[in-house]
Amino acid sequence: MSDTTPHERGLRETGSFTTTQEGLPVPTNADAHSLSVGADGPIVLHDSYVVEKLAAFDRERVPERVVHAKGAGAFGELEITEDVSQYTKAAVFQPGTKTPMLARFSTVAGEQGSPDTWRDPRGFALKFYTTEGNLDIVGNNTPIFFVRDGIKFPDFIHSQKRLPGSGMRDNTMQWDFWTQSPESAHQVTYLMGPRGIPKDYRHMNGYGSHTYQWSNEAGERFWVKYHFISDQGTEGLTGPEAEEIAGKDADAHRRDLYESIEKGDFPSWTMYVQVMPYEDAKTYRFNPFDVTKTISKKDYPRIKVGKFTLNQNPLNYFAQIEQAAFSPSNTVPGVEISPDKMLMTRVFSYPDTHRHRIGANFADLPVNFPYRAEQNSYSQDGPMRYTFKHPNQPVYAPNTQGGPVAGAGPAVADNMRWESDGELLRTAATLHSEDDDFGQAGTLYREVFSDEEKAEAVENIAGHVGDVMDETIKEAAFQYWEKVDPELGRRVREAEARNSGSDAYGI
Repeated sequence: MSDTTPHERGLRETGSFTTTQEGLPVPTNADAHSLSVGADGPIVLHDSYVVEKLAAFDRERVPERVVHAKGAGAFGELEITEDVSQYTKAAVFQPGTKTPMLARFSTVAGEQGSPDTWRDPRGFALKFYTTEGNLDIVGNNTPIFFVRDGIKFPDFIHSQKRLPGSGMRDNTMQWDFWTQSPESAHQVTYLMGPRGIPKDYRHMNGYGSHTYQWSNEAGERFWVKYHFISDQGTEGLTGPEAEEIAGKDADAHRRDLYESIEKGDFPSWTMYVQVMPYEDAKTYRFNPFDVTKTISKKDYPRIKVGKFTLNQNPLNYFAQIEQAAFSPSNTVPGVEISPDKMLMTRVFSYPDTHRHRIGANFADLPVNFPYRAEQNSYSQDGPMRYTFKHPNQPVYAPNTQGGPVAGAGPAVADNMRWESDGELLRTAATLHSEDDDFGQAGTLYREVFSDEEKAEAVENIAGHVGDVMDETIKEAAFQYWEKVDPELGRRVREAEARNSGSDAYGI
């Protein structure tokens, strides 16, 4: 396989003269002047260069991501410093292994051009170019999420976007959705707290959020959660600070990441995992496959794995960051998904988005290509096909003509299974002993937030709820917080009444 990294693949040298996209030299003055009948006459259609320039310009933008549209990214390397081979056989996680990678950070709800400092979760997407194929870990800067079932994800995103009539964002519909979806309480409490607006992308942690499955060489299986802890520390912005920055520099977080790497101040994150023995999941006090819950570090301490460092800025933002395609479906032997309902729907939704947004052959792009492993797929044709098979290789399977055959990957029985609970139905996941929608949110407020952070959260919540126009929904929001913690609910009511009419530093 090629040793050229995705940071370099696709780079063209600067030439001494302008050409068309087909490589033909452009005539003198064509960079500045269209071909016309006389100096002031009509432009002629057979000026193929002006047609090419305008037609290409009209098509420069691909559809922005529906979610995580605004972001920034960089290339780097993951180094494994510890031995976790007893839990996974994945080559990327073996001791001493170094793997090139790409990271993309993003806001969730904002469109391209929106301020980096809105109160919003941050996407934390990692692509590792391993010798066994690309491994993607696509999470957030929070260990939990708003909903536990992907069927609600489009509704959640719609509630965070814009009203169809006015085209404006609206706190009323946000709180209407949240109060009707009580499983959101843990994430919303996190969002309204001290880490709700990171200072920048370097000063935030990352999480796989979901539970994944690891398996070792002996076929033993484990449930794991990924934690990427910022070596720069974690720092947040207050609402007023974030609003001030948004007015001065909408790209503040993108700029900070780029300029830090450019001057050699390379950010890094230490990788940890929580490991739960396979059988423990059946009786653990919280459902480990519910992404609105965390697994207590007291029960399953974090185990250090290694560290990744970002040390190369993109050479072209569009080609290498905007066209980067991440998906939790990209797993390697020794790593698999779990019965997390939200995760299982993402496994479909992410590649489907890439095929729509970038094209059927998005994996052929240099930034997405598994350049350190073989790619022997029977897929063919389609727009923008770049790689192709040897002319003598069969285009169908099974065959007797020497085409690639399935079997190099692990058998399903090794690491892609879990016991089903039987009948086909639409219902919530099985409850564990301490499962409820508000318990962990209350613990976060009472036991993790300092007194100062509690006061900040109260003001953030009260300001945001204060912009709700429907009194029934506003009352539902107060009751929502009373269920998280009675004292918090009381303080939010009092603060909203005191600050009624003030501006909200919200999402």
